Amino acid sequence: MSLGATPLGTFTGAEAVQLAVVERGGFAESRHLGSAVVLGPDGSVVRKLGSPEALIFPRSSMKPFQAIAVMGAGVPLDGPAAVLATASHGGTPAHLSVVRGLLAQAQLPESALQCPRDWPLDAGARETVIRAGETKQRLYMNCSGKHAAMLLACVANGWPTDTYLDPQHPLQVRIRETIERLTGEKVAATAVDGCGAPVYAMTLEALARGIHRIATASSGSPFALYRNAAILRNAVLADGWAIDGPGRANTVVIDRLGVFAKLGAEGVMVMAAADGTTVALKMLDGSLRAASIVALRLLVDAGAIASADVDALTPELDLAVLGGGVPVGSIRVAYPQ
Repeated sequence: MSLGATPLGTFTGAEAVQLAVVERGGFAESRHLGSAVVLGPDGSVVRKLGSPEALIFPRSSMKPFQAIAVMGAGVPLDGPAAVLATASHGGTPAHLSVVRGLLAQAQLPESALQCPRDWPLDAGARETVIRAGETKQRLYMNCSGKHAAMLLACVANGWPTDTYLDPQHPLQVRIRETIERLTGEKVAATAVDGCGAPVYAMTLEALARGIHRIATASSGSPFALYRNAAILRNAVLADGWAIDGPGRANTVVIDRLGVFAKLGAEGVMVMAAADGTTVALKMLDGSLRAASIVALRLLVDAGAIASADVDALTPELDLAVLGGGVPVGSIRVAYPQ
């Protein structure tokens, strides 16, 4: 089903719960409502907050499924190349080098990318290109690795590259089928993501189920789907810099805690600990500023990671509320116990 006259949407404020509070000088200045679900190591639901059975667009939290579909289409991705296929990268020179390498494998120019032109997300990289007098480029866009991997799959299979973002393109059909296999749920609605690729509506529970299956996949599985999932997971954990960037939230969580993490626009976050415990959440207001700490604390509550370890990295998650340039408050977790 595509978005059209039928009014579809995610959960409402009445169906959500408070997940985090923004405090300034002891005053609760803002509140983030949302929904979340926690799966245990065996994949069973162990905690629900709000309405995780409601539909959401996972946005970039869907990229792991897209990357696995590309691998299943006969593209043997591994290492940083696999991570860039699932990344929302910062556009640093190291990121761009890998994306260029994927395009070189496909023997395609940067102009073949159909993601929008953008500046690098990384502040240092953005300043460098602006000072050099450059303009926005498709290569700099945070989804360019995913797009380059998609193009490589098209070339490997003899599929057209000019229509690779069409929902009916053979690659996008394969991606949709891969999503449904991993999540165990039929796609409920289709729209266009910010990068131009199709994005599919699913419940938070389905998103968590799919990420859990990636997090617990065995490299010795008799099924290629799960072997590829294991390759992707191991690559992300080994090269966390590639999925986000230096000092950026997903990279910090992966490198410091060994937790698989992937953000999505409009307040979506998925995380999976080493034992398979998985969290999927959506902030109703679309903000990501509290998403990492909420997901981490839910993993702590589930016994999957240590509270002290989360405390140690919290200063790196940009949670301070400033007044006159100094901390006067913070963003803190505030969900029902």
